[in-house]
Parts: sequence; structure tokens; C-alpha cells
Amino acid sequence: MSAAAVRVADAVKTYGEGTATVIALDGVTASFAEGQFTAIMGPSGSGKSTLLHCLAGLDDLDSGTVHLGDVDLGSLSDKDLTILRREQVGFVFQAFNLVGTLTAKENILLPLSIAGEKPDADWYEHVVETVGLGDRLTHRPSELSGGQQQRVAAARALVTRPRIVFADEPSGNLDSKSGAELLEFMRRAVDEFNQTIVMVTHDPFAASHADRVIFLDDGKVVEELADPDVDSVLATMRRLGE
Repeated sequence: MSAAAVRVADAVKTYGEGTATVIALDGVTASFAEGQFTAIMGPSGSGKSTLLHCLAGLDDLDSGTVHLGDVDLGSLSDKDLTILRREQVGFVFQAFNLVGTLTAKENILLPLSIAGEKPDADWYEHVVETVGLGDRLTHRPSELSGGQQQRVAAARALVTRPRIVFADEPSGNLDSKSGAELLEFMRRAVDEFNQTIVMVTHDPFAASHADRVIFLDDGKVVEELADPDVDSVLATMRRLGE
């Protein structure tokens, strides 16, 4: 078994107060191995996006711990946490989050530009070639299809060589062809780059690209599935009553 890229222990996260309190995470313990693609699934309100955000250091826990490698995220100052996210974490969101005034190339290189760093030219070329954007680098987001925009976002997530990439419904806004292309790219990033990916999805087809699926319900881990395919994911969802 590979070392854990990120792990969470006894995670509790609540929102609201009194009778309006919502328990988003209720004692979640899980580990995500380096070089593995893990999908997190569950019904609406199960806590899957909250878990992703806490793993990524975008939100903090009420109790419990998150370790990125050997680093306890709860022990970091806001400044150190920002630096860690910038240097070790990549993000791909459903909404693309591209800067409209920048070209595709400028968007891809934005994390490095913010950090005042120069890209590794060979790695940048490899990422661009893998996502198939070589002829779109001078285009702005408004000149790109949704699928192309999301591939720019995926390239941006990988260009810094992060320890881990977190993806929140990355194919949710894409048509089936563009979504399949993005998921194949993410699969290649794991197989060829030894990238670690943790993805929240509600889509059995998306989850079938992962090495492993964790199912949440009411803020708890209720099932895990190794080597998933669409049929096994659907069967598990039916059995859990999703």
C-alpha cells in the first residue's frame, strides 16, 4: 500500500447553531494513498463536498485532524496554510474558475505567476500536450468550449506538480463527450504522472474512472468500493438507497 497523500481522522464538522445545527461530517476517518484516484460519492447533503474542502484546507474541522503528508493542517497559521495549498495542492472545480481576461496559457501558468516562479518548460509542454490544448493557448476562456475550459483548469491544477489534486464535480458542467475526455485525462495523470486525485462526484460513469470509491451518508463513511465500474457503482448506490 502506498503512503497516504492525505488522511483524515475522527473528522467532525457542523454548520449552524441550536436547532438549526447541521452535522456535515460525523467522525469521518479515511486515508487517500499517493498515486491513487479516489472518488467520493453520496446523496445530496451527505458531506462529500465538506470532506473535500476540509481535506484541501479550504475549511477547518470542529474536531479531528487532517494530515497532508506529515503536516497537520490544523497546526498551520493562515499564511502557512495558504503557502501549502499553493505549493502542494491543485484544484479543479465544476465552475472552471478561469480568469476571463487571460489566455489559456496565462490561466494555466497563473499559480506559478502568483508565486513568482518560472514553469518547468518540459513539464508544462507535457501537460499541455496531454490535455490537447496546444492550438488553444492564445485563446481566452470566452473563445473556448466548456470542455476546453475545464481542460485548461485541469492543466492549471497539474502545472505546479502538486502532491494532490482535489476535484469537485469536475465533469458536472460538461457534455458527455467533453466529460469523458476530461476523466480520461485525469486517469492518465494518475497512471502516467503518478498523480494523486480525490474527486467528489454524483456520476457513476465519472466514479468508474477511479481506483476506489468512498460512499458517504449523513456525514459518515458507509461503504468503500475497489476497482469500480459503472455497474458496481450503481449496484452499491441502489443498496445504500441513494
